[in-house]
Amino acid sequence: MKKWMKLMMLAVVPTLFLASCDDDDDDMDLVVDQASVMVVHASPDAPGVDLYVDNTKVNSAALNYPDNTGYLDVEAGERNFKVTAAGAGVGSPVINADVDLEKDMSYTVFAADMLSDITPVVLEDDLIMPASGQAHVRFVHLSPDAPDVDVVVQGGPELFTDIEFKEATAFTPVAAGSYTVEVQPVGTDVAAVTATLDLQPGKIYTVFAKGFLNPPTDNMNTLGAEVIVNN
Repeated sequence: MKKWMKLMMLAVVPTLFLASCDDDDDDMDLVVDQASVMVVHASPDAPGVDLYVDNTKVNSAALNYPDNTGYLDVEAGERNFKVTAAGAGVGSPVINADVDLEKDMSYTVFAADMLSDITPVVLEDDLIMPASGQAHVRFVHLSPDAPDVDVVVQGGPELFTDIEFKEATAFTPVAAGSYTVEVQPVGTDVAAVTATLDLQPGKIYTVFAKGFLNPPTDNMNTLGAEVIVNN
């Protein structure tokens, strides 16, 4: 009898070991490659919106103009993004776009243009740490009725030139400090927007032109600049 029990134990132990290995493999299979995605409401005549990734709502409260979500962890690969009016449900998107996300990369998705022509502007975010004493800055032109623009340091050099609607610059190193910048229509010295940027060392910023140069009736979203801290 003892001999039979010993043989049974010898048969059971390898099975338990294999089952344990299978569980470990299952745990490893659960590791998901991820990307980081920020969504920005930059459509100056659109209401608050809800966001869906692969038909799953990812915001707990309406995202209002000109706010952003901060970075969300999203599974890498081809993901479907939908933007709907807040409370309208996933079946009524104003934006329905497939976006290919690479593992460990960061992105910003702007809901841009007027509501009637709203479209996603997808940017890859280079979040490499700035050099000592430096900040990184990029500019995105998201004012639907503004002409091409230059971005100029008041009393100093041009930072970015000839930026058209829905165009973005690369992140550019700038010495940390406080700057007064002007957004000027190309070919003029007239400031359509004047903004103060307080750039901290080691920080990364996105500055986008928002609102209307000539707002429609009953719309108060005039031309301005919005600053996002990316890190």
